[in-house]
Amino acid sequence: MSQHKFSVGQIVDYNPGRLGMLTSAREYKVLRLLPAEGGDLLYRIKSIGEMFERVAKERELARRER
Repeated sequence: MSQHKFSVGQIVDYNPGRLGMLTSAREYKVLRLLPAEGGDLLYRIKSIGEMFERVAKERELARRER
């Protein structure tokens, strides 16, 4: 079983890589680690600029360079 690469509270860049998928920002905070689905580890993330949370696959996230 794979381990999550990112941890709760970590700031990450989110790039869904889908045409037509708008995001208000690239910087998101990891809120919760979710179980794998279809081989992809999942995360619940949220941007400060959005009123809602998103579910992202690990491959859509990148470590934030400060």
